[in-house]
Amino acid sequence: MGSRVARQDHAFKPLDFTRFQVRLAETTAEVEAAQALRYRIFYEEMTAVPSPEAQARRLDFDSYDPICDHLLVIDLERSNGAPNVVGTYRLLRRSVAEAHWGFYSAQEYDLSLLLEYPGEILEVGRSCVDPAYRPRGVMQMLWRGLAEYVQLYDVEVLFGCASFPGTEPDAMGRSLSYLHHFHLAPEPMRPRALQHHYVDMERVPLSGFDADAEFNELPPLIKGYLRLGGFVGDGAVVDRQFNTTDVCMIVRTDQVTEKYGRHYRRSGQESAGA
Repeated sequence: MGSRVARQDHAFKPLDFTRFQVRLAETTAEVEAAQALRYRIFYEEMTAVPSPEAQARRLDFDSYDPICDHLLVIDLERSNGAPNVVGTYRLLRRSVAEAHWGFYSAQEYDLSLLLEYPGEILEVGRSCVDPAYRPRGVMQMLWRGLAEYVQLYDVEVLFGCASFPGTEPDAMGRSLSYLHHFHLAPEPMRPRALQHHYVDMERVPLSGFDADAEFNELPPLIKGYLRLGGFVGDGAVVDRQFNTTDVCMIVRTDQVTEKYGRHYRRSGQESAGA
């Protein structure tokens, strides 16, 4: 099933936010709790199509889970003998990916230019938050944990696929075009959708865009990346299994650590857990 815990080279110190704790998964049970949350969000809420084994186990898993780190937000007050995981992010560093079978995003995007970037890069994905906890700042806690992880491993660039709901690109044509016109990654580090997956994002001409209005219509996670100075790759990809249309996001980590770094995190702990 691929749920063993990735070997960690450094100690990631848990972050406490009143009743919540942010840390990396340390046991198979904690990874499976994250996979169970992913199943509820991706397959039940977002109507992805599970494999028979995933449906039987009610877990979202794949061959990348064993080599990844799994960042968790745990509700300590509701963890009675088992971790109550209410938010998760899956993390895969270049140094780990190269020792195994590469990055998950390479199934959809040509990453060759990005891979020429010197230093550590980090693929992020499988991000989700329990619906009952979305008003409680859990996504912000995940970002703060991600900033800590970035500092721990000297990560310089984050990247990964982010999604629009649905598989009809014309239905999100203005949003895709907005991203293409205003947030296309610099060419030296721009991923491109593989030719057999490539969906042109330039579906609406540049003229006539209300940039603020288009930004407000984007999915929350994509807006979060853009607020950190993020870019998109060239081309979208329709993922029919997950009932989404994906874009590849790239973020330089100096923006992440500036907003969610240690000083901000420590000074905001109590209010974040309220």
